[in-house]
Amino acid sequence: MTEVETEAAKARHAGGYSEFLRVPTMSVGTYVLAAGATDRQTPHTEDEVYYVVRGRGRFQNGDGDHAVGPGDVLFVPARRPHRFHSVAEELVLLVVFAPAEEPPP
Repeated sequence: MTEVETEAAKARHAGGYSEFLRVPTMSVGTYVLAAGATDRQTPHTEDEVYYVVRGRGRFQNGDGDHAVGPGDVLFVPARRPHRFHSVAEELVLLVVFAPAEEPPP
């Protein structure tokens, strides 16, 4: 099993997201959405970058909406509404927050 697959398995087990690096200036994790899943995330207080490792779906970022697939890099400024939808193939995403993501309350 590759490191990406190991991190994806951890994320699946943790309910979709698993953080594997945290320093004050950024945090990094793996986010997994199954085919047909609903992405229920809300805007974050940090800037965010997604790298699509594998899978296919669509991404709504503010007023924009477009198809995403392996190799795509997506940037979301802090506080902007965004979500993945119409997930056709399980999405495995590398997620970088800057600064580090605030833990949930």
